[in-house]
Amino acid sequence: MRALTKTTWVELKLFTREPLTVLFTFAIPFVVLFVLGSVFGNAPPNPHVYRGVGTLNYYVPAYVALVVAAIGLIALPVHLAAYQERGVLRRFRASTIPVWSVFGAQIAATFVIEVLASAILVIVALAVYHTRSPQSLGEVIGAFFLGALTFGMIGLFLGLALPARAAQGAGVLLWFVMMQISGPGAPPEVLPTAILRVADATPLQHLVVLMQDAWFGFGWNNGEMLSLLGFLAGATALTIVFARRS
Repeated sequence: MRALTKTTWVELKLFTREPLTVLFTFAIPFVVLFVLGSVFGNAPPNPHVYRGVGTLNYYVPAYVALVVAAIGLIALPVHLAAYQERGVLRRFRASTIPVWSVFGAQIAATFVIEVLASAILVIVALAVYHTRSPQSLGEVIGAFFLGALTFGMIGLFLGLALPARAAQGAGVLLWFVMMQISGPGAPPEVLPTAILRVADATPLQHLVVLMQDAWFGFGWNNGEMLSLLGFLAGATALTIVFARRS
């Protein structure tokens, strides 16, 4: 436990030195939030779009999910893939520190960054645009934790399976595609059926809905939870396979 705590602190400092981490975690969600706020404001609820809760009310929990995805898909894979290329993981295996503690430290460090970025985003949205606060804080925390764990495992898999440059490209591509079709972009009510089917095959879609349902008081969505658990199980299995090969 002591080794995990120390390693987490080191990983946290290393992550904050990554320009992509800062850009995709802190900058882009805030920029898009302010653009939408300037264009739409917190428009009155429309029963036919934005799940009937209003524009910015809809997007705040979606952007919290987007922050989680940014860390898991972009920052973590690049960091871990660089470790692979420089032989850091092999040196850990030769030391007394188990390599799984490194993986655990990276998950923990990304979780801290996700919590910080999400808290700032929510506070700004509440203060500036008077958006709705979470109706069920416990359920929101549960959805956030499950999403962070799922995208963390996906990030570990990408980092172990791909070289650093390929991991970076794949992560950025996946993040942008999911951003557009999985909830943080256009509302699902206006997307074609074919796009909605593709979105259903992405973990971000399920995290956004799970987060929004908890946020707006719609109740805990067991179907979306099971979908995320399926992605988590698949990513964990792949991570184990590639960790043994690395």
